[in-house]
Amino acid sequence: MARYRHSETQMKLIILFFFPFFISVTPLFTQEYDTPNIIYILADDMGFGDVKAYNNKAKFPTPHIDQMVREGVKFTDAHTSSSVCTPTRYGILTGRYAWRTHLKKGVTHGLTEHLIDTKRTTVARYLKMKGYATAVIGKWHLGMDWHYAYPGKVDKFGTNLNTQTSIQNGPNALGFDYYYGISASLNMSPHSYIENDKLLGDNLKLIKDSNEIKNILGFGSGKPGWLDLNFKRDEVLQTFTNKAIGWMNRIKKQSPDKPFFLYLSLNAPHSPIAPSSQFIGKSKLSPHADFCMDVDNTVGQIIEAVGSLGITENTIIIFTSDNGVSPMAKLKTMQEQGHFSSYIYRGLKGTLYEGGHRVPFIVKWPKIIKDSFEIDYLTCTTDFLSTVFHLFGDILPDDAGEDSVSFLPVLLGEDKNDIDRGGIVHHSDAGFFAIRKGKWKLIFDENAGSRRVDPKDKPIINPGEIQLFNMKTDAIESTNVAAQHIDIVEDLKKLMAKFINDGRSTVGKSQKNDPTPKGWKNVSHFESYLKIN
Repeated sequence: MARYRHSETQMKLIILFFFPFFISVTPLFTQEYDTPNIIYILADDMGFGDVKAYNNKAKFPTPHIDQMVREGVKFTDAHTSSSVCTPTRYGILTGRYAWRTHLKKGVTHGLTEHLIDTKRTTVARYLKMKGYATAVIGKWHLGMDWHYAYPGKVDKFGTNLNTQTSIQNGPNALGFDYYYGISASLNMSPHSYIENDKLLGDNLKLIKDSNEIKNILGFGSGKPGWLDLNFKRDEVLQTFTNKAIGWMNRIKKQSPDKPFFLYLSLNAPHSPIAPSSQFIGKSKLSPHADFCMDVDNTVGQIIEAVGSLGITENTIIIFTSDNGVSPMAKLKTMQEQGHFSSYIYRGLKGTLYEGGHRVPFIVKWPKIIKDSFEIDYLTCTTDFLSTVFHLFGDILPDDAGEDSVSFLPVLLGEDKNDIDRGGIVHHSDAGFFAIRKGKWKLIFDENAGSRRVDPKDKPIINPGEIQLFNMKTDAIESTNVAAQHIDIVEDLKKLMAKFINDGRSTVGKSQKNDPTPKGWKNVSHFESYLKIN
């Protein structure tokens, strides 16, 4: 790990590190100009091996993300809290595992009701309290409450949706001053932009035929429902980029000394794979690769915009992905050409194997991180909330960030090991669990919680209903050693049960998980862990 001299600000941070769990400390940032801007860029379905700086055998370039690595901290053992979209997004903003809500498996959809309790502490709400301007631009995928024109059961198309009435309990109710984006994934209705609490579009039309939707949108899958006839999916990524840059420029013009938090949640490279026209065919590998290059271009534009505003030095930029690569990327085709989106790791999006949730995670902050370095410290995307609290010397209340641990110390070059982070729970698309503590990872399902399979993966040696892997000697999860370490298996089972029963995986007062909705099927995976003793 590279080392560097500690500035006065760094010394304050180091002092802050030693006391955060025991006493209230003096806030680090006492003047507005000292307070860092924060940009969190979240790619969608971009695998660990889809970034050249993480996979030197990648078959397409990612120069802007690679530049972040050369200027910041490269985490190599960072994980999303889930291997699918919605739960990871929930964890990023709340510091809590999404399976503690009623969402015990799967994801929300375009017209799903809000998932985040509007009274819950979020990164945006906390930073707004600290004087930040806050915005989310891009894919939301956490539900919001729509208004319907007349009472009755809401069908999957949103037939009785009132498109003119304000949307409730979306991003603006959770601490974001400004929102511009799409309600869920790019293949989900409504196929239109939303600004704050308004569905946009002068040519909104309800279309119930999937073939008609596909013909209008031009390519890829698309769920029937509401569509703005002017909505073009291959323009969405650049539209988000432009909106993000415009918002930053506007904030700094109106209030030059006001810090901002921008959560830029991209739609790419998730399917439908719709790269901008300038990137179609550019990778000479696949549409997925083209779209990844498009994501890299967005990162470059954001960094350039920050530079043009003269705020590079004290702006924290984080880049990561919401889970591993999707099978929609046509993995076999790329693998035949030597490109592996999951890199050396087993699995892909949806699974409990590393390819489902081990992701690129890069932090750039020139004012503090003077020399770049790489670290294999175990961390999770839920850790963002605690890290932000830590920046200001604040302690998380018991009912916030129940699964969040600050990674600020490692940004300062502190020698931390995986045990220091504490256990991390992984969650699959079908609602199965795995738990990681230190070098040990236990998967509670013989199929790693999903029907999805990476074409490159070979059968596991010693398969079984319970799978234990030593991540220090077998990060590719080739050999199940559960039978050789029965004591470790039992300890991790008990830890999993404790994390569920305590309503948290960190130190603090026990909290309650939200109940499983009545009538839901196939959620016994969650309930079964409560019986472990």
